[in-house]
Order: sequence, then structure tokens, then C-alpha cells
Amino acid sequence: MSTDFAKLVGFPNPSGTPEIEVHGTTVLALAFQDGVIVLADRRATMGNLIMFDRAEKIEALDDATVLAISGAYARSVEVCRFLRHSFKFYERMNLVPLSTDGKLMAITQALANNLVQAVNGGGLFLPIAATYDANEDKFEIHSFDAAGARFHYDDFACAGSGSERIRGIFDYIRTTKAAWKDMSRDDALREGLRMLAIAADLDSATGGFDKVPPRIAFLTRQGVQMMADDEFRAFAATL
Repeated sequence: MSTDFAKLVGFPNPSGTPEIEVHGTTVLALAFQDGVIVLADRRATMGNLIMFDRAEKIEALDDATVLAISGAYARSVEVCRFLRHSFKFYERMNLVPLSTDGKLMAITQALANNLVQAVNGGGLFLPIAATYDANEDKFEIHSFDAAGARFHYDDFACAGSGSERIRGIFDYIRTTKAAWKDMSRDDALREGLRMLAIAADLDSATGGFDKVPPRIAFLTRQGVQMMADDEFRAFAATL
């Protein structure tokens, strides 16, 4: 939704120039010993207004691909649904799953196709993707820019307005405690939740998790598992 009052009440943009919608959030992906953890806060905003505090910002596109979304919420959910059906359609037509490179190219193409609409106010969003390639037994983390350019990370990635507040903490933890890939699931999750809490303190568009549990997905060789709210509350009590 637009943050401009004239558009909100139905009047045209007086300047006549398109505006790009920017929505805040914090999403991050962290490598650990057995795979990748993907975390996201659940706040949806319109400008300085909190519209919803239970937004679903993590989408499992299949058993080996998890997408965390930041930016225009409605548009990003629509693109995730399109990608999920595209992966299924390819597999049914060809009787083999789409390759990891093919999935990442599909995400890139979706972002490139959305760019014109984003520039014209249709919604800009930036995802991060966690993937597992069973043929190579390899986990990867990728981020993207608005044009679809893809950036590969070995250990971590983050996106959203709160990500700038915590970007340096990833390297601090890696150099002072342990490499992310060497951490247990609980240790990596504990550090990730601390960073999410810091982002929520420093970025008004990022929701904390005292009231509403964040969304947490574990991508492992066995597939994608979402952390239940009750399990999260028990874990958060140990922080």
C-alpha cells in the first residue's frame, strides 16, 4: 500500500512522478552444522503505521528451497506463489525436479520482471534464498537486488530495513565465537534471535518477538521444518 496520503485517499500523485514503495522488516539466513536457519520478524507496515503483526515472511517453495521476503508484502507473496507452482509444473512436465541453478534463475527472472512494476509503484521486494542441492550435497544462501542480480554467501545473509543495523554483527560473531557452519542448531538460532532483537530495538519497522513469535524455518537434508510457536517460546526462555 502507498505511504503517500494523496494516493491513500484516492487522489493522483500531484507531482506526476512514480514512487517506489518501501516496507521495512528484518529477515536473515544463517548456516549451521546441518543446514540453514531462516528467521523473520512478522511486522507489516505502511509508512510509520503498523498494519499487521502476524505476517508470514518465510515461504518454502519446495522441500529444498526457502525464501524470506522483505519489502512490499502483497507483491512478494504473489511472486512466491507463482514460483512454487512453477517448480511443481516443471517437475510434473519433465518428471525430474528443477535444478538449484534453475530455481535461482527463476527467482532472478521474477525480480527482473517485477522491476518495471516496482518503479511504477507496484511494490519493490528483496528476498533471500536458502537452498539445498541433493546432487552435490551442498547448502547455499543467496540475496538479490531489485533487478534480480544474485549474490552468493557461504554463511549468512540478511535483508530489510533492520538488516543494516545488524550487518556487522555476523562477522563479529564469526571471528570471536565460531564459524556459522560449525555451530549447532541451537547456538546459531540463539545468536540469530539476539540479532533480530537488536534489529527490532533499532528499527521501528521490525517487530520483536516478546508478543508474537517470529517465523523460523530449518532447511536440512530431510527437508523444511517450521518451528512451532510453543517450541519457540520454550527455547526463547533460555536466552
